[in-house]
Amino acid sequence: MPFAIPISISRRIIIPGAALLLASGMCAAGEHSHAKPQREPDVIYVPTPQAVVEAMLKMANISAADTVYDLGCGDGRLVITAAKMFGAHGVGVDINPERIAEAIDNAKAAGVSNRVKFIEGDMFQTDIHHASVVTLYLLTSLNLRLRPKLWSDLKPGSRVVSHAFDMGEWKPEREESVNGRRVFLWTIPDKPPNLK
Repeated sequence: MPFAIPISISRRIIIPGAALLLASGMCAAGEHSHAKPQREPDVIYVPTPQAVVEAMLKMANISAADTVYDLGCGDGRLVITAAKMFGAHGVGVDINPERIAEAIDNAKAAGVSNRVKFIEGDMFQTDIHHASVVTLYLLTSLNLRLRPKLWSDLKPGSRVVSHAFDMGEWKPEREESVNGRRVFLWTIPDKPPNLK
């Protein structure tokens, strides 16, 4: 899957006039196309408060050795914070190209573009096997749909942290409240649990 870039040349045919504008530098840095998502997003975008972001990363015991994937990354704050505070690498995945463009700008502003990347894509189809940590702020129903992918794609010992929503019968190892918001932690087992 190609990297998301501010002006996606790889996904569009550029008409000669537009190519001329690009070549002459008339498009301002930071401007982005307003492309529509590949399909409707599964949830509306609601940013995770920064205090919860930091608590999620601390709960997962993030270090510079980790690669953090945020499925439904929105403005990229989780992987950006993982890179900036803990030196981790990060990958944000979001189906909405506007969120991806915003995340790319935020990573540049934070000075961590060399440690993070953002993928415009469907979280259910994204390759996550390089992740040592996966972060989520979805719905329980979406977490349940992702659960088999997490078990099959992630190595045993990888951590999964969710803001607000659990995994049904797969009980978390830890649960904390941060400013009234729940945060859950699971570790991928050697064998997937026998759950419905």
